[in-house]
This record gives sequence, structure tokens and C-alpha cells, in this order.
Amino acid sequence: MSWNLEGRYFENCPCDVPCPCTASFDLGADVDRCTPVLAFHVDTGEIEGVDVSGLSVVAAADTPQVMTEGNWRLGVFIDAEASDEQAEKLGAVFSGQMGGPMEALGPLIGENLGVERARIDFSSEGGNHTLKIGDAIDLEVEDLVPFGVESGEPARLVGIFHPAGSELNLARAKSARIDAFGIDFSKNAPGTSGFSTEFSWAA
Repeated sequence: MSWNLEGRYFENCPCDVPCPCTASFDLGADVDRCTPVLAFHVDTGEIEGVDVSGLSVVAAADTPQVMTEGNWRLGVFIDAEASDEQAEKLGAVFSGQMGGPMEALGPLIGENLGVERARIDFSSEGGNHTLKIGDAIDLEVEDLVPFGVESGEPARLVGIFHPAGSELNLARAKSARIDAFGIDFSKNAPGTSGFSTEFSWAA
């Protein structure tokens, strides 16, 4: 059982910028329930000999204000371009069944809202990140470049625990229209918190 994935990631949630939960899961969200959307695109990857390059996985969650309390509700979209075998392998990795960073989130999930196959249009280039999944998700997130930073490099959160990596670019939503798995994402709106990074996983 061996696998490796490299790719790009971004997220949006209803918190103010920056989201306190991402700094630490035991800090409370700015809202009563946190409803993050977590988008992963695998640029290159192989799971037990199965090539999964070019495919995307998106999770939509509903969590308590303090995430470490557990009882998360979670639904997952897997790229419709994936074969049944590729989808099965991706599902095993992103559920934490095959170890890796997602395994640590397993004990926090109280209700599985299901897995849907869907066309996922993912783009992450030059600090701009977009995600479209049919009528369920239409999201645009932009990295935050601090005032006076002439290099154009975005602000970063470092030294954290996050499945995508220990360093994330701070971002915010330019637009957010989300209706997925029966979760109320009405507070995910323009100006709410986002993060982005590249990820590299192996187990």
C-alpha cells in the first residue's frame, strides 16, 4: 500500500479573514457553524500503481464552532473524469483509509453525507483560484498580497496543522455560490476567508 500525490489546494469558509480555525482547530470560528469547502487538484500522482494525475477531489463540511469537538458532517465530490478504479483509490486516500494527512481528520467526522461523482472545473494560477461543480459550487478565491509588499508575494500562515500542509497563503473569496449536500453555505460569501497552497503527500 503505497501512494504519492502532488498538486494544488484552496479553500473557502464563512469566517472573517483570516480564519481562526485554520490557525488552530481548537480556536472557535467567527460563526456558530463552520462550512468550509476544500478543493484539491492532483497534478501528478499514483495510488497503488494507479495513475490519478489531473483529477480533483472537493470536500464540503459542516463543523461545530470549535472543530476539535468533532461531529463534523462531510460530503465529497470526486472528479467525473476518474474511472471507477481511480475514484475508489482517491476515495481511500482522501478518507484517510490509506494513511497520510487526512487520516488525522477521521476521528472528527461524525456523519458521512456521501460521495458524488461530478464534473469539477478547477483552476489555480497566479494567486487566483476558481472552482465550479455544476449547480452546486461556483467559487472564486484570490490570494492576499499585503499593502506595501512590492514582491507581490501573498501573506502566509506558517507552522500550523492542516492536511494540505504546514504553510498556507492567506486569501479571500471574490465570489461564492455554494449549495451542496444539504448544508447551508449561505454565509460563504464574497470577502470571507480563504487559503491556498501546493501539497505533496505520500504514504
